[in-house]
Amino acid sequence: METDDVLSALRAFVAEREWAQFHSPENLAKSISIESAELLECYQWNSEPASTEVRDELADVLTYCFLLADRLDFDPGEIILSKLTQTQEKYPVELARGRSEKHDRL
Repeated sequence: METDDVLSALRAFVAEREWAQFHSPENLAKSISIESAELLECYQWNSEPASTEVRDELADVLTYCFLLADRLDFDPGEIILSKLTQTQEKYPVELARGRSEKHDRL
């Protein structure tokens, strides 16, 4: 599904329920954190949890991420690619390949 299709579906869902009034950037950011914790909870006692649980929690995280980006007038694909460019500069392949150290320790 394309980003525009996802955003259109989310906007329609929110509009039908008149939930935009609750979607301040602060509330959406909190919701991302809460849903991220629920995703992490899937792995709390099991390194291989049910994929349906993980999928559902990941969908919740992504939903709030998309809603926050939309609320802030950010294009999700654009900001991801922009950040990827920055990260590529911080972690050049010749220094970072196969290593997990932070960029300032490479």
